[in-house]
Amino acid sequence: MATFLTCSGTTVTLRFAQALADAAARLGMAVPPWPTAGERVAMAELDRFWDQLCHSADPLIGLRLGLALQVGHLDITGLLLMSCSNYAESMAALVEYAPLIGGVGFQLHSEGERQQLQVQSAFRTRPAQRVEAVLTMILQLSRSNTGGRFEPTRLLLRHAPLAAAADYSKLLGCPVMFGAAIDALEFSSAQLALPLEQANPGVRDHLVQLADVGLAQVAAQSTRQRVTALLRVHPQWNKDQVAARLHLSGRHLARKLADEGVSFRQLQDQQRFALAQRLLRTDGRIQEIAEQLGFSDESAFAKAFRRWSGMSPSQFRNALDPPH
Repeated sequence: MATFLTCSGTTVTLRFAQALADAAARLGMAVPPWPTAGERVAMAELDRFWDQLCHSADPLIGLRLGLALQVGHLDITGLLLMSCSNYAESMAALVEYAPLIGGVGFQLHSEGERQQLQVQSAFRTRPAQRVEAVLTMILQLSRSNTGGRFEPTRLLLRHAPLAAAADYSKLLGCPVMFGAAIDALEFSSAQLALPLEQANPGVRDHLVQLADVGLAQVAAQSTRQRVTALLRVHPQWNKDQVAARLHLSGRHLARKLADEGVSFRQLQDQQRFALAQRLLRTDGRIQEIAEQLGFSDESAFAKAFRRWSGMSPSQFRNALDPPH
């Protein structure tokens, strides 16, 4: 069984962004205040934050930030996770209400006695460190909410280790597999029955009502934001496929986007380019990357990539900095 909900990809809550900055400050790093006009921070600002942060000499900064985050930093979503009756209920709540935090989505996948909480993200900047921070945070919260009884099987990461593999296991207290097909926290199905330390059905039910209101507000975002969020997860989709998911015709979608001063082609190019840059930093074959992005062949992908960047995919890959 798999459950998935796409996140609100353009902003994150100010409280979560501030928690990241505070944790970085405790680690001795200077970070500027967040420019915001309200209770949410633009993803572009998070991109700049992570890029600055990862100039640090510490390759495991993502893990250290994840370990520093607490349930209260997730606002209403964190309080809801904490008040659930058991671990299964809290994971279902995380999948459903992660959009209130923003920036990442989750899928809970079950195979017999094995469970995987999979991370779905489209980070444009420092994706490896950010995925490490997300998974480490979930691991930390899982242990905290269960009074230390949660025992993961392993952490799965698609990228190569950024430091010695043994350092990961030492910091996280569990095995870590690199070069995996997915980014995920893996645990046995028996863990789902673990009771939570601060379970409170009354509080949980109240928080669900508040969270549902928040989700409705997220769903009421602009057409541009909704299209962008879909294309981050499905870059190969065409205009009609995206329109169908939004219960619109292709022409109606085009008109709504035009009213916001943008075209579907522009949004698709932005997301494809961002994902192409991330995928070209892996060892994946260019033909496979082209297929994943929805291009008919490698030649069409190369033509588009040259239009976006002024260089071919191979030239971009060859120009990358050597791994640290």
